[in-house]
Amino acid sequence: MMSRLTTIALLGIGVLCTPVFGANSAHPGTLNYIEGAAYLQGKLLNEKDVGSVEMNAGEELSTMTGKAEILLTPGVFLRVDDNSAVKMISPDITRTQVELDRGLASVEVDELHDQNDLEIVDAGVTTQLVKTGYYEFDASHPTAMVFKGKAAVEVSDGKYKVVKNHHEFALVGGAREKAASFDADGADDDLYKWSSLRSEYLAEASNQIGGEYAGAYGFSPGWYWDPYMWDYAFVGMGPYWSPFGFGFYPPWGWGGGYWGGGFYGGRHIGRGFGGRGYGGGMGRGGVRGGGFHGGGFGGGHGGGGGHR
Repeated sequence: MMSRLTTIALLGIGVLCTPVFGANSAHPGTLNYIEGAAYLQGKLLNEKDVGSVEMNAGEELSTMTGKAEILLTPGVFLRVDDNSAVKMISPDITRTQVELDRGLASVEVDELHDQNDLEIVDAGVTTQLVKTGYYEFDASHPTAMVFKGKAAVEVSDGKYKVVKNHHEFALVGGAREKAASFDADGADDDLYKWSSLRSEYLAEASNQIGGEYAGAYGFSPGWYWDPYMWDYAFVGMGPYWSPFGFGFYPPWGWGGGYWGGGFYGGRHIGRGFGGRGYGGGMGRGGVRGGGFHGGGFGGGHGGGGGHR
């Protein structure tokens, strides 16, 4: 199986992998999905750019009536809403920094390591994401929202304000005093719903392709190309959950289950590799099967570097 893969060792954290029939190796800034009108440096992107186009330092990705998903570090997804724009400041694996120029953006953090420094800049204010979870940022009304997880907002040189689950923090000068709580159920805007759907598809993809690497010598967690959904999925060393409650499993299964026949929330997942396709408008090819559902902000694991 490994003869079909190209692997790149990465600081002992894991690898970024792609089958030879897939796209290029994934790095922070790799385009993972688009729908509608999305542009990189003013150039209209299309489906063929998924998996091969990367945002370099200083480049801007923008949308009109459309959305885009960008890979950051392994297990971290940046999503850009309609009529929004983000700029890549630093695509380094250890220091990954993105600036929100306009509109809305979200970050789903499913895996994070002590070596990672993951930062979002909004209105000139830097927010470090230090735990797994789901976060949203608004440039029109500069705000950092922590639906689940933990963030550290830099309020002055060397001083940070910690923001935890179901709290938001205003990123404007006079208002930066304390975080305010919000109702997560009532704050599920279109970007949240779209992110939840993408998370579900990505969990399905991870479980779908995981069996390709069962028993593979030297397997390490990282991005793995899924030729059926035509995007990268994250396959880790152990079972974990997205902040939306969707289960991801390692290639060798968990709890008596297997990558194509495990259980999540009492529901059967998958029918084996190639046994059912996925797509349904969220990628190329296949017909998306049913029976995979998650609810709310479930568990997760992992932490991040910096302020904890």
